[in-house]
Amino acid sequence: MVEKRTAAQKEEKLLRNNRLSIMLNSREARAIGVYCSRYRIKNRSEFIRTTIMKAIIKRFDEEHPSLWEEMEPTLFNTKAVQ
Repeated sequence: MVEKRTAAQKEEKLLRNNRLSIMLNSREARAIGVYCSRYRIKNRSEFIRTTIMKAIIKRFDEEHPSLWEEMEPTLFNTKAVQ
């Protein structure tokens, strides 16, 4: 019984309540239409949403600081990175 409640609460948190509109020119709309028909994508909204989120997550991952990155020179660190 507890599992059902937590699953229902989790589903409520994932509901899509925010709307986002985009405008496309005719070439962009045609390109999406051709792509979706060629690869049998039935849900364009899901396709566009996942494509955008993949690009965002990839960018966040690329820009995330790493332990092994070389530090850029600062006022306290005068060694230049070559």
